[in-house]
Amino acid sequence: MSRSRSDAPVIAADASDPLRPSDHADGDGGDGRGITQPQLGFVGWLRWGWRQLTSMRTALVLLLLLAIAAIPGSIVPQRSADPNGVIDFESKNPGLYPVYNALQLFDVYSSVWFSAIYILLFISLIGCVIPRTKHHFKAMRARPPRTPMRLSRLDDYATAERAVPEGRDAEAEASRVIDLAQAQLRKSGYRVERYDTPATGKRPAIASVSAERGYARETGNLVFHAALVGVLISVGVGGGLTYTGQTVIAEGDSFVNSLGLGYTSFNPGRFVDTEHLPPYSLGLDSFEVSYVPVGQAGQGMAGDFAANLTTREPGHDPEQKTVRVNHPLDMAGDRIYLMGNGYAPTITVRDPAGDVVFREDVEFLPQDANMTSQGVIKIADGLSEDGAPTQLGLIGFFYPTAATLHTGALTSAYPALANPVLTLWVYAGDLGINDGTARNVYALDPSEMTQLAGGTSGTDALQLEPGQTVPLPDGMGTITFEDNTANGGAEVVKRYVSLSIHRDVGAPWVLGFAILALAGLVTALFVPRRRMWVKATASGSSVQLEYAGLARGEDPAIAVAVAELKRTHEASLDRPGTTGR
Repeated sequence: MSRSRSDAPVIAADASDPLRPSDHADGDGGDGRGITQPQLGFVGWLRWGWRQLTSMRTALVLLLLLAIAAIPGSIVPQRSADPNGVIDFESKNPGLYPVYNALQLFDVYSSVWFSAIYILLFISLIGCVIPRTKHHFKAMRARPPRTPMRLSRLDDYATAERAVPEGRDAEAEASRVIDLAQAQLRKSGYRVERYDTPATGKRPAIASVSAERGYARETGNLVFHAALVGVLISVGVGGGLTYTGQTVIAEGDSFVNSLGLGYTSFNPGRFVDTEHLPPYSLGLDSFEVSYVPVGQAGQGMAGDFAANLTTREPGHDPEQKTVRVNHPLDMAGDRIYLMGNGYAPTITVRDPAGDVVFREDVEFLPQDANMTSQGVIKIADGLSEDGAPTQLGLIGFFYPTAATLHTGALTSAYPALANPVLTLWVYAGDLGINDGTARNVYALDPSEMTQLAGGTSGTDALQLEPGQTVPLPDGMGTITFEDNTANGGAEVVKRYVSLSIHRDVGAPWVLGFAILALAGLVTALFVPRRRMWVKATASGSSVQLEYAGLARGEDPAIAVAVAELKRTHEASLDRPGTTGR
């Protein structure tokens, strides 16, 4: 039954447009209601959002965003890996540091924005993989599709005609021909299914085989995405069980793997039990380093670094081991990396009465390639000349091979110990260590102190050579730069090493899933998925053969595959004794 045009609100069509339907509604129809779209509602919007999130396009975008979000972690020093670098960044960029800190750029991998991308990618990949896995599993169990009625419509198509041998039935010959094709395709790795149609009326008998292969392509694709999920899980869970710490050991000293004893900084994961770290200790016996001699190309450049350690574990005898750059040491599941080295002059400070108030190996941080180094000495219980307690702070500069510039300033001309000299600026006052605020041991805040020597104080900086003792300003005692050889050391000044101790439970899992993802990706890229058909039609005294192929996706070799199938199949038909059974 037709409907009158007056039943629907329309606006008259433009008669000049012959392709415009006469009842096309492009306005409100004159009733003011307009054309309304169906309302999605809350559940509808949730469903739409879920479909957008779990689309492969979204997963790829999130993966790209994750890679971009990780870039600041390789540019800006991270607290988890380089806490001293963060401190150094703060001292050099006091105005930029609060901005970076607010943006969590020093903790990129645990930041809110990085975690949000990480979690969304995790959900997106799972939402992609699970439905596709179900669909792929069903497809793998399904039979290959029926042979199309008109194979000639396919682009990759070939024909042949074979005479029926004398004394054989054409229908039986067609069946035998397809038996051989079926055996050949199965041998080539295809899943095959036979589809035969007996002769009916004017329609001749048809025997055909449908073959399909390349499901490994989709399997590889799914394995790749599932492995990415595995990588995300391994990184997330492994990160919670991972810890990274730094320690500094001078020659003759030792480190104990305990949070309260040996670490200068420690960054545990959420699930790390800091009270039960693996028990072991490391002692630095010696540090060996070679430099390019003076006069040769690249003089002063460091060659091989080697820290000779004595390691101890419960139930084991002490062992002598060596750790080098890029050659970490494995201890009780931890990996110990050699990160840096420097000089640690032994400093002794005595009060006016001659009593020792400070004696330590002070680690000086290298400032250039020639090991010009800077260090800080803090003495919380020093005494002034009148016996009143005071605090001392000293900023030291160590020159392994001291040389004088044309300005009169000292510098180091070579990184080895050829002419070691130590200079000190002296401050007295409040070190700021009694208010409970954490302080950097390698920096001195002189804002609440008075400079007594060096700098702009009007008094020359203290200058010492190994074994020399000089008085402190204002009769506050003496300071001695100890000669380490007097105590049996190999060098006049001790060396120290900076070690990074890292435990990563998830690393083997990440590696395994990464290899699995690579294998899946290679399979998905290089395994073609295709369908092949061979049809034999009995026609009187001959059999008409048809060969066809269809690529599922990019497969530039499909035409070659069809031609090769035709050639090998015809060759098998001419071999005596072939039955295809």
